[in-house]
Amino acid sequence: MAIRKKTSKNPPVLSHEFVIQNHADIVSCVAMVFLLGLMFKETSKFAVSFITVQYNVTISTQEGQEDTAVSHFHHGIKDLATIFFYMLVAIIMHAIIQEYVLDKINRKKHFSKTKHSKFNESGQLSIFYLFSFCWGISILFFEHLLSNPVTLWEGYPHTLMPFQMKFYYICQLGYWLHALPELYFQKTKKEDIPRQLVYIFLYLAHIAGAYILNLNRLGLVLLVLHYFVELLFHISRLVYFSNENRQMGFTLWAILFVIARLLTLSLTVLTIGFGLSTAENQGFDLATGNFNVLFVRVTVLAAICLTQAFMMWKFINFQLRRWREYTQTQNLKKKQAPSKSKSKKDKANGVNGVNTHQADSPRPKKEKSS
Repeated sequence: MAIRKKTSKNPPVLSHEFVIQNHADIVSCVAMVFLLGLMFKETSKFAVSFITVQYNVTISTQEGQEDTAVSHFHHGIKDLATIFFYMLVAIIMHAIIQEYVLDKINRKKHFSKTKHSKFNESGQLSIFYLFSFCWGISILFFEHLLSNPVTLWEGYPHTLMPFQMKFYYICQLGYWLHALPELYFQKTKKEDIPRQLVYIFLYLAHIAGAYILNLNRLGLVLLVLHYFVELLFHISRLVYFSNENRQMGFTLWAILFVIARLLTLSLTVLTIGFGLSTAENQGFDLATGNFNVLFVRVTVLAAICLTQAFMMWKFINFQLRRWREYTQTQNLKKKQAPSKSKSKKDKANGVNGVNTHQADSPRPKKEKSS
């Protein structure tokens, strides 16, 4: 797959500019090496560990009078190879969306540099959040996790996952890992890098924590809830860039953001604080994947509560900044309005004064001709 941007300059090979301009082609070649490895018997076992989902377990279930085999999966060290491959796929998809969708819109709209970077960020994240939200909802629906919330903690540890759930976590980790090299490929500004590193780290820590600690059901529900709110925010920002008078989406997002934080805390306390604490299967057992001990429960609760508090603090600061900017613009408008009206009155008074002065002044008498 060749994804090249047309430029008049040809940078030196293996220079920074060369890598940035051709990073999608380079990553495509690396991914193609793994795909070609499937064609040969000597390398197929090595390539399979990168491309396919590992740790398959077949369980026979009885439906009626027939026995059916159902495949489930658990996590392991080989998942790192699979995550790496789908990180490469995420980089390629990022470049395709950027060049064939977002860059074309940017050329038509002629955004400023600030709006250009924010539009690209919201465009990429909107597509990812929409895809992840729809995929996550389908998994929750087919696994009946929404209709029966008790399954969030019942039967813990949930070491075995259906294929869709495990592949969902693999893709999530691969996507957020791909965001790290994208900071270099997209020439992110130095002042924006700390902010993006913080939220990338938070995503990776929470998703990997739910995956490793076998809290995959709770993690999936919280991810779907969070992605829906973030999807609304970035769509609202895209609409705002097209028309700055359309800000209704931000109001709806602000309401749902607070509700999502409360729901996240409620589900976490209900699952970990009450569900797992009262479960019969308690104790630390690495072989069976059981992490239901007090220290782990307190650590998970503290991590999620601190993250929600941090997000609310950022949200409140954001709203206060918007409110200050709004009041400043309103005060400027009020100050400008009287000054304009005064200048108009002064001009009108000046003209009328000249006219009345000319009317009151005595006209020169004409001399009679002798």
